[in-house]
Amino acid sequence: MSIFQQALMRHQAMMARLGPLEAPLQQWINAVTASLEQGGKVLWFGNGGSAADAQHMAAELVVRYVKTRRPLASIALTTDTSILTAHPNDFEFDTVFARQVEALARPEDVVVGLSTSGNSENVVRGLMAAREIGATTVGLTGAGPNRITETADIVLAVPERETARVQEAHAFLAHVLCEALDAHFVTP
Repeated sequence: MSIFQQALMRHQAMMARLGPLEAPLQQWINAVTASLEQGGKVLWFGNGGSAADAQHMAAELVVRYVKTRRPLASIALTTDTSILTAHPNDFEFDTVFARQVEALARPEDVVVGLSTSGNSENVVRGLMAAREIGATTVGLTGAGPNRITETADIVLAVPERETARVQEAHAFLAHVLCEALDAHFVTP
């Protein structure tokens, strides 16, 4: 069996186990829709590949997904390289997202932390800061239990530990969110 076929089989097996995430995914869709309707915004953050996913998803909301609609308020906290380098110079890196959340988040916002392990200290602290503000927190993570499953209001814990598969599922779940937002915010 080729490497491609092996990877495809692992991907398909993981995707087949996502059914239980439908209810928390709908909660996430409802929270984001309500936030955007109230003038709120979506803040995203994560490390490494999850940072890239955060940037990708923020762009989908601001620019467009499939259908042309108004730009939706969304930002990836990982895009500000000055903060990402200044903060650990003056403070500890574990608090970088918490500090940004404290500066930018409001109670009407949705704050999304991505961590495949669910234990990234800076992501957990960012979600904790958002909860203190009163924002809705969403954790995209891998198989739990982990710190994010214990911290976020809405948890989408992919039943998988292999990082690549978890990231593939996060992209899929976020794309379903984008489809729902297109359906809601596009005027026929």
